[in-house]
Amino acid sequence: MSERLRARDLAFLAGEDLTTPRHTTTVDILDPGSSGFDHDRFVALVRDRIAFVPRFRQRVQGVPGGLANPVWVDDVGFDLAYHVRRSALPRPGTRDQLRELVARIVSRPLDRSRPLWEIYFVEGLEGGQVAVLLKCHQALVDGIDTVDLGQVLLDGLPGSTGPVGAPDDADTWRPRRRSPVGLLTEALRDTVTDPQTLIGTVRSTSGRVVLAAEGAGRRTRGVAAALTGRRPVRPTVLQGPLSQQRRVVTLDTRLSDYRLVRDAHGGTVNDVILASIAGGLRAWLMTRGEALPSTRHVRAVVPVSVIDEELEATSLGSQMSVHEVDLPIGEVSPVVRLHQVSYSFAAHHATGKSVAADRLAGIAGFAPTTFHAVGARVAAQEVRRGFALCVTNAPGPQSPVYAAGARLVASYPVPPLLPEHRLAVAVTSYDGGVTYGITADRDAIPDADVLGSCVLEALQELVDASGDARPRAPRGRTGRTAPTGRKPTTAEPED
Repeated sequence: MSERLRARDLAFLAGEDLTTPRHTTTVDILDPGSSGFDHDRFVALVRDRIAFVPRFRQRVQGVPGGLANPVWVDDVGFDLAYHVRRSALPRPGTRDQLRELVARIVSRPLDRSRPLWEIYFVEGLEGGQVAVLLKCHQALVDGIDTVDLGQVLLDGLPGSTGPVGAPDDADTWRPRRRSPVGLLTEALRDTVTDPQTLIGTVRSTSGRVVLAAEGAGRRTRGVAAALTGRRPVRPTVLQGPLSQQRRVVTLDTRLSDYRLVRDAHGGTVNDVILASIAGGLRAWLMTRGEALPSTRHVRAVVPVSVIDEELEATSLGSQMSVHEVDLPIGEVSPVVRLHQVSYSFAAHHATGKSVAADRLAGIAGFAPTTFHAVGARVAAQEVRRGFALCVTNAPGPQSPVYAAGARLVASYPVPPLLPEHRLAVAVTSYDGGVTYGITADRDAIPDADVLGSCVLEALQELVDASGDARPRAPRGRTGRTAPTGRKPTTAEPED
């Protein structure tokens, strides 16, 4: 029996248009060194490792008459050369040039008639480095049945050319052909014998109706405003109509800075990251002449790993949910901003369901790529909550990993923009560094690079404010009072 797309997977396909392509992207910078790593070796690596993620050789096939949800079927014309693409920058290629190339690539939707992923091998970077850009549709990587291809391309062995215990069919894969009649017969059988198939079809149909109604509603409101002379609701700097193009900003910081701030003022590394983003947003909005009263905040959702029997487990060994936090952009003091963010997460940690960062980082393979993909999916499902910003933070291994002998230097997540959300931020920690990927609408936020600089300055403010601070008490016995006067009720995880 074929595997059918679930209602939530179909929602990502149904909700996609030219202004909101639904794919997540990761940009890895690799140093070949003396390994001989080049395009040919990279293609061979992908050809070998793709056996670990069979979904990456399948495409979405609809069922005649729409009697059941579409199914994943083998792509009988699968062409690895189409998906693995070679590109180059004029030597010596700068990071600014790379970011511009990435922005253009992530702006384009994926081809629905093929497996929903592309990977670019970009040569010509300064210092002899290369970049690998992988973009995957949100319907493809669910973290349960399918992990991100990028997770299986990297390992901890500098001389490794392939994973241990490769699948028996790694070199013998043959696509299974499916006929429309066979798909129709299977759909009828599943509908009769499996109630979940009928329920899934009903949910998918109703979901598409809701999405269509929402789209029609937006268009109708715009037409009505034009006919009556009334102005539509004024978009904000973070929310409003989107263009088809993107801007991408990447930042490099040191994990030691976040740990310094954490040890001086309490909280977690994740709290320090969010406080830095809050401070960066504050300074950036000030450059735009925005009014910032002390009570102003930006509602953000932060996907987090939890242990919850009511949620579906991911390949990361836990479940994903979203935590809402009000980023205090109206607060002048960087330390108070940090305390307010920390207090927001105190209730989450007190549930006992939170998963420590060091546990996630210790998962075999390079898990952040899958974490970001799943986190973006979870956030997209909560878009009706009315938040203005999504921030995903994925802890990675703190020792070097390699791709066919080439050392990974840095990894930058490039999150997708949600409908009418003009900004998204994703963060990854790896080998002593913390990297940011900021995606912005090209037309609405032309000064995205200024926001990046402001985030770096906000982090430096916290570091400067930590130099003379007293060390915290041992973890779990801090006794530090939260901004509201209440004390945290539980020790917080390492990161």
